[in-house]
Amino acid sequence: MAENKKKKFKLIDAILGTVCLTLVCESVMPTAAIGNTQYFWWIFLLIAFCLPYGMITAELGTTYPREENMYDWVKRAFGPKWAGRVAWNYWVNFPLWIASLAVAVTDIVAGMFSIELNIFALLALQLIYVWLVTYLSLKRVGDSKLIVNLGTAFKVILLLGIGLLGIYTVIKTGNSANPITSFKDLIPDLSLNIDTGLPFISIILFNFMGFEVVGTWDEDMNNPKRDIPKALLIGGLLMAFFYVLPAAGFNIALSPEVVGNMDPENVVEVLTALFTAVGISSYAMRFIIIIAGLMFIYTFIANIASWSYGVNEVALYAAEDGGMPKVFVGRNEDNVPYKIVIINGIVASIIVIGGIIANVINPDFGDGFALFFKLSWITLLIGYVPMFLAFLKLRKVDKDIQRPYKVPGNDLVIKIMAIVPFILLVAGIIFTLFGDFTIDYMKDYIPLYAGVLLSFIIEEILVSKIKVKK
Repeated sequence: MAENKKKKFKLIDAILGTVCLTLVCESVMPTAAIGNTQYFWWIFLLIAFCLPYGMITAELGTTYPREENMYDWVKRAFGPKWAGRVAWNYWVNFPLWIASLAVAVTDIVAGMFSIELNIFALLALQLIYVWLVTYLSLKRVGDSKLIVNLGTAFKVILLLGIGLLGIYTVIKTGNSANPITSFKDLIPDLSLNIDTGLPFISIILFNFMGFEVVGTWDEDMNNPKRDIPKALLIGGLLMAFFYVLPAAGFNIALSPEVVGNMDPENVVEVLTALFTAVGISSYAMRFIIIIAGLMFIYTFIANIASWSYGVNEVALYAAEDGGMPKVFVGRNEDNVPYKIVIINGIVASIIVIGGIIANVINPDFGDGFALFFKLSWITLLIGYVPMFLAFLKLRKVDKDIQRPYKVPGNDLVIKIMAIVPFILLVAGIIFTLFGDFTIDYMKDYIPLYAGVLLSFIIEEILVSKIKVKK
């Protein structure tokens, strides 16, 4: 009966879901801060990271359809302890991300209505967001596809609008805030400059993440072996386009000083500057900003709805296999890992409450968004590192297994397609943590280091308890 009632994902739903997974509005503005060299980085990383990553996850996901997640792939290649590390990092980033988006919601609400929220309003709104997305996460992705698809539509509208506003500014005024006067303006900065150099690589890599989650939708799809690779390819290309266009719009319309302050929590200020640049009246601007702000908040809800099932499936599978705590084990009547969903809500609630308390004790702590968001993307990137090496090993040890989709190329090409993304991931993590490797940079990130260290300690305690079969 449940099988008959279960909604199915068509190819178009999978494509939209892929875009919703990988297209994260709050990441566009930090990316735009790179300047005109972002165009090089997008093209380079699309070819060097995104395409091989998408093809590799498509092969692994269709080759191992019963357990299709990174935990199983790494376990097959390197054993249960490394799989446990992957599962921990892949899971822990999620409640951190929920917490960071909860903080972003209150920032957007405050900016939309030009008000300052007191501590009780902050706490209430953040917890409402946390437990709303927790409730939605108790549903299968097939039952939430309207939320996912509408979230994708809102992202496209917002990001297309930003890009087109930037282009309109140039047409109207004949000027660009960041003109490209020669080819040299597009040459990337390979220094350790924290404003325009290599430390920015990680945020673009973070923008690409999520393709493997599509593999967990197989039970909601009519023909997953055919549609998963197509969804990843088409969705990945669309995602790259919808990242580059708005980032270009910001670059064209806004001065370098404004672009340099494009933190996600300042979205209302950024939109105000953009609308002012194109000459929109203050009354119309206020109305549009409220609508845009509500759409941004909705995309934050859709983000979690689209990611939750895949992340939670990995954590549940790992828990059932002994790679994560047994408290994670449990499914509801919709076959959703409900215990993990509740734990996500509890952990995210503790994080946002802790952030508010820290801000009360020390006002210099800030609102916590940057800390939670950066910690989230670092742990996520760490979780992906072993996957590319696991792909190479599984090509050797399981060379006779049937592969419905196979990454094309000879042995040398396959090695390059796995090693290059691996190196980029490791470099992105290092640059994010240490920036330009100066004392001034690193002392500002002591809370981040503390968070990474705490995560590592918990991870290793859990891994130490994993039994390895001889």
